[in-house]
Amino acid sequence: MGTTVYERRRPAASVIERSVADTRQSVFWLEDVPDEAKQPRPRLEGTRVADLAIVGGGYTGLWTAVLAKRADPDRRVVLLEAKQVGWAASGRNGGFCEASLTHGRDNGLSRWPAEMDELDRLGLANLDAIEASEAEFGMDVEFERNGSLDIAVEPHQVEWLHEAAADAASRGDDSVRLLDEHQVRAELDSPVFLGAVWNTRTSAILHPAKLAAELARVAEEAGVEICEHSPVTRLDTPGSTGVVRLTTEHGRVDATRAVLATNVFPSLLKRNRFMTVPVYDYVLMTEPLSAEQQASIGWAHRQGVGDMANQFHYSRLTRDGRILYGGYDAIYHAGGRMRTRYEDRPESFARLASHFFTTYPQLEGLRFTHRWAGAIDTSTQFTAFTGLARDGRVAYASGFTGLGVASTRFMAETMLDLLAGRETERTALEMVRSRPMPFPPEPAASVGINLTRWSLDRADHRQGRRNLLLRTLDAVGLGFDS
Repeated sequence: MGTTVYERRRPAASVIERSVADTRQSVFWLEDVPDEAKQPRPRLEGTRVADLAIVGGGYTGLWTAVLAKRADPDRRVVLLEAKQVGWAASGRNGGFCEASLTHGRDNGLSRWPAEMDELDRLGLANLDAIEASEAEFGMDVEFERNGSLDIAVEPHQVEWLHEAAADAASRGDDSVRLLDEHQVRAELDSPVFLGAVWNTRTSAILHPAKLAAELARVAEEAGVEICEHSPVTRLDTPGSTGVVRLTTEHGRVDATRAVLATNVFPSLLKRNRFMTVPVYDYVLMTEPLSAEQQASIGWAHRQGVGDMANQFHYSRLTRDGRILYGGYDAIYHAGGRMRTRYEDRPESFARLASHFFTTYPQLEGLRFTHRWAGAIDTSTQFTAFTGLARDGRVAYASGFTGLGVASTRFMAETMLDLLAGRETERTALEMVRSRPMPFPPEPAASVGINLTRWSLDRADHRQGRRNLLLRTLDAVGLGFDS
């Protein structure tokens, strides 16, 4: 079996050790919000009556609250968050805001080929709406629509770039630019970059925690009551009352309709317990680059960056000139358990540091200030799903699989349509009307997920050639293609 570029060009161990010596286990984004956004909100005490109750204070729940009040300012909306708004995936992701609703065009084509053009159009409109929301709601989320670079770092991936560019051209999409090795290194200089496609229109970067904080501010100013430290322990829809009852340790909400936006955390609906699994992703953040360091790599257009391997890396610049670098390892723990201790995995951080300096050897001496991790809500269709339960009184969305910054807004709109019984172009989609396959129970889930991860790594070592397991998963419509 061959080697990857990250094995062929390893930096010296001393370079890695120095770079992570002073790194602290902390989420940079959550530190980097205004002090007023860090102030705790009261927990739910007593009983509330609402038109709409929302469980979950991440992007999905917050967008639902904001859009519900925009559509009907008199609607009584209560949002319940188990810890603090934006503390989980919404506050610790890479800040890539992508138009794709299907985790990439290839994944969408494999599942909903007849709808792909419509899904592309709706995804682009959704990204446009997020960009417009800064002005509409007076938000500052550091939104930069700079596009993204899909990078080839192995010779076999260069052919994939040409295929992607040819596909875009065949559809009349002039927003995809093919870059050869010289051109990509003129954009972002790395000796391992062999080419790229620059998606100039369908991608942006933003500040993840500021987006959550600003959505919460907008929601509260519109009259939404947000209760933190209020985990919901029970969901009931008693008899013919038409009520959805959400119970916490210190209170309850009786609502006409409810939205479950709990992302990777166990669903309050039994039917959804096996629909997602938590997969841990790891991230490093550098100190700010000096002017000389910045000049050595270029990156004047500040695009988001991802390579084309199965076990891929992603990187982007912050407003103050740091580099976020994450990905590669995707770790599932037996039983689908989520534990704070899983977030500190020294071998993953050391591996990321090694790959970083393989990619940017001219930055040797740069130090990492922050390291963190988060759990991704992975679904078998590799993108989000939504639906209704309890006689149409409860809507849910989950399974964003690491590409949810933008699509959470789309799913919020879709859930509001579903709850209202509106027939729209969103609710008519097969992607919305169908459900993905559930994951099997343990121990089959652990065996299957870890075998799949091993197979993806093997494919990266074999010029992208997929083994029998991956080909079988492709054939039955499971994910694991990115």
